[in-house]
Formats: sequence, C-alpha cells, structure tokens
Amino acid sequence: MSFENRPQIIIVNDKMQKNYTYALTEPEGENFDPAFKPELTPKKMLEMGIFGGIYMRDCREEFPAYWFKNAKFARGNKKEAGLNYFKVLASKSLDYWRKKGWINENHDPRGWFQWYCRYYMGRRLDYEDKRQIGRWRAYKRHLAQVRKNCYKGDLQCRKRQRQALLHWAYDSTKI
Repeated sequence: MSFENRPQIIIVNDKMQKNYTYALTEPEGENFDPAFKPELTPKKMLEMGIFGGIYMRDCREEFPAYWFKNAKFARGNKKEAGLNYFKVLASKSLDYWRKKGWINENHDPRGWFQWYCRYYMGRRLDYEDKRQIGRWRAYKRHLAQVRKNCYKGDLQCRKRQRQALLHWAYDSTKI
C-alpha cells in the first residue's frame, strides 16, 4: 500500500462501534514512536493466548485474516484460563477499566489492545498514541518484578504477572 498518495480508510461496524472511521497513515508494523518497542505483534499475542480467548471475536473483518489463523478463541462467552499462554486469568473487566478512566470510548472502546492493533495497522492519533504509549511504558515495571523474583526460564513463577505482561505485548517467556 502506498501511503504517499492517500491513506486507506477503515470503517468499523461491530458490537462496540458503529460507523467509526480511521485512516491508516503508516505501513503495517512500521514507523512506531521511538519510545514504543513492543516485543510481540498482535498476531503473535492472539496465537499465544490472551484475555481468556474472548477478545476481538466480532471484529475480525477490521484486521488482516492472517492474524486470526491460529488465534485461540473461546467457544462461548466466558473467559477460559486454559486458552491463555500461562493458563491463568490475569485481566480485569472492561467495566473496571472504564471506571478507572483508561478506556477511550470514542476511539478504542475495547481498550489498550484494540489501540495497539490499530496502531500496528498504521493508525496514528497524536494525543491517544502518547497516552497509550505512556501506559505501556509504565507497565514495564512488572518485567522488573518478574526478573527480580523468578529464576530465568521458570515460567511457573508469577504466572498471572507474566500473562498480564503478555496482554501488553511484553514477552516474559524470555525472562
């Protein structure tokens, strides 16, 4: 796709957004803010197992089909710990995130991972990108806790914290 001419316009119609549009102004997976260096792609995160398998099941048309080829999705409407990489549930409810003010209902009503998927695809929103990148950077403190309290390669140590890190595109399997 050539971004020199016109950006691609995405129109979203799913359970949580109707007629939401955004432009892809950067090539997929490229030209990230220098302060943002995620260790995992959205595709890899979905393959490893995140959010108990209930995330993004109704909005696959918005993203490339290859992201979902080996994604781990729950069959029902309840989170399944066994689908997560570390076999534990490690996320709060969407209502919890809303109450904390961490959800931008206008742009990404599903939260940080939805923002990351759209950012990865090439959407850029100056204020929101800075806000979300700041949240991602702050989450890095959990990596230090895993390093401090776990032997290298002991994936059974701090499994909830490791799963939560995975939800934020940090690969704690290498610690």
